[in-house]
Amino acid sequence: MTNLERPARLSRDDVLRAALDLLNEIGIDALTTRKLAERLGVQSPTLYWHFKNKAALLDAMSQAVLLESRAREAPTRHEHWQEWLMADGRSFRRALLAYRDGARLHAGTRPGEAQRESIEARLRLLCAAGFEPGPATLLMMSVGRFVVGWVLEEQSAQAPEAPPSATLAGPDASQYPLLAEGWRQTVGSDADAVFDAALRLLIGGAMATLNESPQKRAPRFGMGS
Repeated sequence: MTNLERPARLSRDDVLRAALDLLNEIGIDALTTRKLAERLGVQSPTLYWHFKNKAALLDAMSQAVLLESRAREAPTRHEHWQEWLMADGRSFRRALLAYRDGARLHAGTRPGEAQRESIEARLRLLCAAGFEPGPATLLMMSVGRFVVGWVLEEQSAQAPEAPPSATLAGPDASQYPLLAEGWRQTVGSDADAVFDAALRLLIGGAMATLNESPQKRAPRFGMGS
């Protein structure tokens, strides 16, 4: 191919889109910059104009998944913090499930400069409800890591290389009545409903901690301002 026949210069978004498509096809373990370059019809060094290495590419892919799939970046004015956390947790799970190995792609990443404004808005909502900045940040981290771990389990169990125990039948109710009933209500139930129930348990714990606090603050974002 001559210089005149080369494709137009690739944008950062072009590379990310191709990388996410390739991720869905072959998974995170098989994804390499060489294969991505082949997909784009360029040499591997061309990718380094946008991403200095594979780690930087994966980090950007993780952020692209969130921007593309999450319903909201920040709470709306006067929104109840419990309702927002539930909606945000559901949205985060959908984002990770939208791509093969989505949870593995996101695990270990940290929000960048572009996400700090929305994080500040979330903290304002929680602090207006009565949380201090430290516990508010810990609550958001807890929900985020809960969702990543939850989706990691979901995607691992559905993977072709899933362990045999992932498909085991439920326990015998005549021998293990409590375990069998618990299994029926969790493992054997609707995945979305079980996720919601588990997330409510986490948020309920935060509510109990907040109720024990002697501080009294406005329960909604923006009230009293």
